[in-house]
Amino acid sequence: MTQAPARTPVARPVIAIAGLGIESSTFSPARTEAPAFHPQRGEEVLTRYPFLAAGEPLRAAAEWHGALVGKSLPGGMVTAAAFAELSEELLERLAALPALDGLWFDIHGAMTVEGLDDAEALLLARIRDVVGPDVIVSTSMDLHGNVSRELVHGSDLITCYRMAPHEDHMETKERAARNLVGLLTDGGPRPVKAWVPVPVLLAGEQTSTRIEPAKSIYAAVDEVEALDGVIDAAIWVGYAWADEPRNRAAVVVTGQSEEAVAAGAERLARGFWDGRKDFAFVAPTDSLDGCLDAALASSARPFFVSDSGDNPTAGGAGDVTWGLTQVLARPEFQSPSGPTVIYASVPGPSAVATAVAAGVGATVTVTAGAEVDDRHAGPLTMTGVVHAIRHGDRDARTEVVLRVGSVYAILTELRKPYHLEADFTGLDLDPRSADLVIVKIGYLEPELYDMASDWLLALTPGGVDQNLVRLGHRRIRRPMFPFDADMAQPDLSARIIAASCDALGGADE
Repeated sequence: MTQAPARTPVARPVIAIAGLGIESSTFSPARTEAPAFHPQRGEEVLTRYPFLAAGEPLRAAAEWHGALVGKSLPGGMVTAAAFAELSEELLERLAALPALDGLWFDIHGAMTVEGLDDAEALLLARIRDVVGPDVIVSTSMDLHGNVSRELVHGSDLITCYRMAPHEDHMETKERAARNLVGLLTDGGPRPVKAWVPVPVLLAGEQTSTRIEPAKSIYAAVDEVEALDGVIDAAIWVGYAWADEPRNRAAVVVTGQSEEAVAAGAERLARGFWDGRKDFAFVAPTDSLDGCLDAALASSARPFFVSDSGDNPTAGGAGDVTWGLTQVLARPEFQSPSGPTVIYASVPGPSAVATAVAAGVGATVTVTAGAEVDDRHAGPLTMTGVVHAIRHGDRDARTEVVLRVGSVYAILTELRKPYHLEADFTGLDLDPRSADLVIVKIGYLEPELYDMASDWLLALTPGGVDQNLVRLGHRRIRRPMFPFDADMAQPDLSARIIAASCDALGGADE
């Protein structure tokens, strides 16, 4: 590959910010509409990023223009109409901006749209049609996104988180923006990109960077990035709960030296492949009943249990009632004097409305859940005391707590993840003094992890079932580990991807 020509340095480049982000489970019956993305436009886009606040060096280094950025809670597939509405507005806003030097494409990387494959690469191609081939594009992603050959081709720079849980999410976005500004102001040639698809598809709960082997595999990213001739290095785990040909792990290394980026990408890909059989769940696992038995037998308090199959932050519908039904059926929890249990959460708009009308302290009978995903259990009817009501949440809108026996069940108008201590204390709940806290989640987010004296991962049913093999993937590229556990050694050689201004040759292997 010949060295790309040097570019003219731009003292204060004009850069646009655009992107749509969501994890979309194709195994959930839910559908995601445009309002779920909470799109921000124009100058409001810049408020998403602390490093672009007025007075910050990166803000002053370029002329930044927000086009449209929308991020949704993970969920079901995005409707074709929603994608068309949002992408068309995004493109119109880009077309109205001054001539651009650069574009920061801020996405997640696991968006599935009805009738489309590889929606992010398609959106980027449409963006290229608007802004032109000479604009330098920097793409930032979640490590649970999917990186096709086409997405790498359309991007000049591409990076992702290096931690799961994603404690470095803002650091990653800043790196993407900083690398973009640096390339534009230095006038260096378009980077060389080495891409290696790795035929492994694992759940995030099996690939947490808190534990081995991911801890060491991701530690090598910094070592590769530090090599001469390398700008950035990244490993994507991929998104396990969608069934598209692009879904798998991948490595991309970008830089000015083809030799360095190729060697670095192959090193990282080999490390991920070699560790594939060592990946394990981030916590001990069991059935929900097994987890509850262990929690009740333990003296550790609070004891957290992940109801993982309907995790709304992985793409679950959020309204599977199976877990709460099992909890309420346990005799230990049927008296108010039983062990204190907090359960988060089940959506039920009519149940919430009834509780709000009755008020705190009232006894109500309500039915909630299974309006979207009723494959595992039907709507759940409960009689309990209204413990708390809260209005105005960005995701849930209105939340209520219903005490049923010794269980404090959180019901929401719309689905919501519960990751922060304030999510509970704002509802007059004290998770630190509870016996059990059961949360629809996979691995515990940092605040929950710090609160838990002990925890277990319950392997429960839902749209993000941790048992990937039984979900029924039909469109992923085979062979793929763990679906083909004894597959032969794959080709892990680096594919050098053409610059985005050049024609793309070859297939997405």
